[in-house]
Amino acid sequence: MRRQLRLMALVATIALLGTACFSSGGGGGGTADAGKAEGTVRYVLWDANQLPAYKKCADAFTAANPKIQINIQQKGWDDYWGGLTTSFVAGNAPDVITDHLSKYPEFVKTNQLAPLDEFIARDKVATDIYFPGLADLWKGEDGKTYGMPKDWDTIAIFYNKKLAKDAGISEQQLGSLTWNPQDGGTFEKTVAHLTVDKSGKRGDEPGFDKNNVKVYGLGLAGSGSGFGQTEWSHFAASNGFQYLDKNPWGTQYKYDDPKLIETITWWRSLIEKGYMPSLAAAASGVGLQGTFEAGKYAMVTEGDWNIKGYTSSKSVDVGFAPLPVGPAGKRASMFNGLADSIWAGSKVKEAAWQWVKFLGSADCQNIVGQEAVVFPAIPAATDIAKQGFSGKGIDVTAFTVNVDDKTTFLAPVTDNASKVDAIMKPTMDSIMSFKADPQTALPQANKEVNALFTS
Repeated sequence: MRRQLRLMALVATIALLGTACFSSGGGGGGTADAGKAEGTVRYVLWDANQLPAYKKCADAFTAANPKIQINIQQKGWDDYWGGLTTSFVAGNAPDVITDHLSKYPEFVKTNQLAPLDEFIARDKVATDIYFPGLADLWKGEDGKTYGMPKDWDTIAIFYNKKLAKDAGISEQQLGSLTWNPQDGGTFEKTVAHLTVDKSGKRGDEPGFDKNNVKVYGLGLAGSGSGFGQTEWSHFAASNGFQYLDKNPWGTQYKYDDPKLIETITWWRSLIEKGYMPSLAAAASGVGLQGTFEAGKYAMVTEGDWNIKGYTSSKSVDVGFAPLPVGPAGKRASMFNGLADSIWAGSKVKEAAWQWVKFLGSADCQNIVGQEAVVFPAIPAATDIAKQGFSGKGIDVTAFTVNVDDKTTFLAPVTDNASKVDAIMKPTMDSIMSFKADPQTALPQANKEVNALFTS
């Protein structure tokens, strides 16, 4: 799971870490001259689904740059960030990292990333070739550039086609759902109808037993912490909620917004009604995708980076539907994007830059598009990806509609991200476990979060 943001080790504590989780290797041999760049560049990513595409990019790159070798390492999400933080401290971090918007501000603050502006200017690299706004997200508060865009993502509904058919719910119905925090709209009605108890009663039928559910209408990955990318962000944003006073680089979060409070109150009510599993039940199983593939969730909200994983399932025929339209009159999806960054301590910065420049180019992004796993940052490469998905019989309109309709919103980008998460994760866990109420817990957490920016 690439983008679902979990608690990362606090940057303030990284000095306590002593050993690196990423293997060392490569290192010296680089020069400061672009024409003489050489050495081994260590490159890390976390998404196994994308590994084949970037191996192909590496092959194409080394064919044109035989003096530079690319050593690609892949780690799972949690191991990736824990290992990266540790290797920063140990001084043997990978030369190039796959970077995330929620992480890089603190890496910049602790001087772990090298600015790319001089390289970009020297090599006259165009940064206006990407989807509008993606390149700007990687400019720090100091105005310097710390990453070259590689892809973008949105959220949609993944649904079990058989379960939807058995419930008499059509693709057209799933494509035109609405929701509101008062009665849940047609979205909640659909979730209720897709929910089935162990005696065969549906969630909207008399006699439904919410304490003995066989199939939940909507799956649950977790509380979503303070980010809620795949869990609740789309509901909140389509209800008028905004995370920050400005984004990126805001200094005041708005977790006390009544729009968010009523959204989370409604979302949590799906557990009370038996339409969605409890947080404890969701955490004790085989994960969101595994439970979906077991036929125990009729729908889940997930990111496009998981298209390949779900469509590769041999047990479930999965379909995709757009997110529901909310009270604000439109649907909304978080628009996130990854980039490639250079470690400030790299001894092969010139070679690392040549690799990063290639990763951000049409040559590499077209290769990534051909693999049809994610949507590259360059529009033409995304078109290639769309064709690739279509060739596999996969309709990705549910993910692209928000970009086409301009109904996306940016992931929050601020300082203190890990500290915000350290406050919001236990708060949201407590709310979704019914140990705290949104009306009191969210305003209190908001005070603690905003205090981080005044101390």
